[in-house]
Amino acid sequence: MSKAVKKTLTDQDIQAGYSRYQQEIQSLAEKVGELESEAEEHELVLQTLKEVNEKHPERPCFRMIGGVLVERTVKDIIPALQTNRDGIQKVLQTLIDQYQKKETEFTTFKREHGIAQMPQRA
Repeated sequence: MSKAVKKTLTDQDIQAGYSRYQQEIQSLAEKVGELESEAEEHELVLQTLKEVNEKHPERPCFRMIGGVLVERTVKDIIPALQTNRDGIQKVLQTLIDQYQKKETEFTTFKREHGIAQMPQRA
């Protein structure tokens, strides 16, 4: 941010910017947490189904797709779950990168405006 722009910001503008950064970072952190949980669930299901697939690949398996319960075989479900897990991991990495970038921007914003956080009391 240029110094000319910095000087035109009022205390209210700075406070609003600070709050906006906090909200954006919190929102990204929540999304990352949700996706990490979803990726872990996919991994757990895949591990379980791989064990079943070794002995009974034709065993019926149910999967929820868009609110509809669909019956398939274990061997048919595994590739779809792997694709979903891989997609979730790609989105998760993108969100983590966005989170880190936003943290860096926030640190720069605080430094440019002389904002120091007070230590929290116990």
